[in-house]
Amino acid sequence: MKIETKCLHAGYTPKNTEPRVVPIVQSTTYVYDSTDDVAAVFDDPTKSLIYSRFENPTVMAVEEKINALEGGIGAMCTSSGQAASLLSLLNILKAGDSFISAATIYGGTINLFAYTLKKLGIECIFVDADASEEEINAAFKSNTKAVFGETLANPALTVFDIEKFAKIAHAHGVPLIIDNTFPTPILCRPFEHGADIIVHSTTKYMDGHAVQGGGVIVDSGNFDWTNGNFPEFTEPDESYHGTIYTKTYGKAAYIIKARMQLMRDFGCYPSAQSAFYLNLGLETLHIRMKQYCENALTVAKFLESNDKVESVNYPGLPGNKYNELAKKYLPDGTSGVISFVIKGGRSTAVKFMDSLKLASNEVHVADIRTCVLHPASATHRQLTDEQLVAAGINGGLIRLSVGLENVEDILDDLREGFAAI
Repeated sequence: MKIETKCLHAGYTPKNTEPRVVPIVQSTTYVYDSTDDVAAVFDDPTKSLIYSRFENPTVMAVEEKINALEGGIGAMCTSSGQAASLLSLLNILKAGDSFISAATIYGGTINLFAYTLKKLGIECIFVDADASEEEINAAFKSNTKAVFGETLANPALTVFDIEKFAKIAHAHGVPLIIDNTFPTPILCRPFEHGADIIVHSTTKYMDGHAVQGGGVIVDSGNFDWTNGNFPEFTEPDESYHGTIYTKTYGKAAYIIKARMQLMRDFGCYPSAQSAFYLNLGLETLHIRMKQYCENALTVAKFLESNDKVESVNYPGLPGNKYNELAKKYLPDGTSGVISFVIKGGRSTAVKFMDSLKLASNEVHVADIRTCVLHPASATHRQLTDEQLVAAGINGGLIRLSVGLENVEDILDDLREGFAAI
């Protein structure tokens, strides 16, 4: 199936007389014929369902759909994008380990990496995503176990050179984890460029309607966990009957371990109802992403021609610093998110945003409706001035998430905002 068809049909195929639409299985528990059947499932949870902290039929259908869209070997949904990022790393990191991350990533993820993980004894080494291979190689330590980046950074909109970082990560025997939230698999499929693990905040474009939070981890099945750097995959897991993940589950070792070990212990699994809503969004993802990109490019060109705008950052614009990388990794468009700097700094940016009528001022992005946010006052508020600069943010920066309204109405709203300043 082509990807547009997968959006509608992957993950769930009804049998004779079964519901056409993915049913909501609103149950936490499952019944077995015997005690031996229960024991067998606890020995190997892939044989059947255990409990809805691990898995649920509705959620599993969505996991299989997202896995099909990204081209992986398996996927696991989580209760939020932050949970997906956290578990993707905790699955391979422990106290005393380090990992490398691009500095231009979502502010909440910076907090998670720089502060919360630090308290757990895990060091994040931030690097400039545009640095040379030599500079990035120099950042590695003997205890570095992973590399992390965002395909399209939020809100800096830098385009991550996936192939460059995959080459570097693999040379050091560690996996590359990519946050593919903004492009979604419709615009970019990082596994095709060498990434090993993909995470998403499904709260964004995948859901589209801003009705529930969620996240997902997708495993490519391509990384060699037996290379000697990851004994937790090749030695018995005493917390799960001495299971050796690479021996029992082969290429699916990573995603199975994430479910059996981490989801068991953290329990950040989404509800069946949330997965049902997410699936409705996924069914129209291919149509929506095309229109988001078309509207955003029109708006970006309008902003670029406005004398009250200092700069516009949209990788789809000719002449943008990342336009060539965008052509390589995102040939079908660079999402509906635009960052632009308004002349006059923070106070002018705030006045402009507060004067908009159609666009909502909200702590969200990638909505079906146009919305705006002032990152320095909101998502990146906890960052120091130095961290704000490293993340590509200044006081006049506005993140504009272009929705699916008629683009002329969006432009008229922006004109009113500019008139107010």
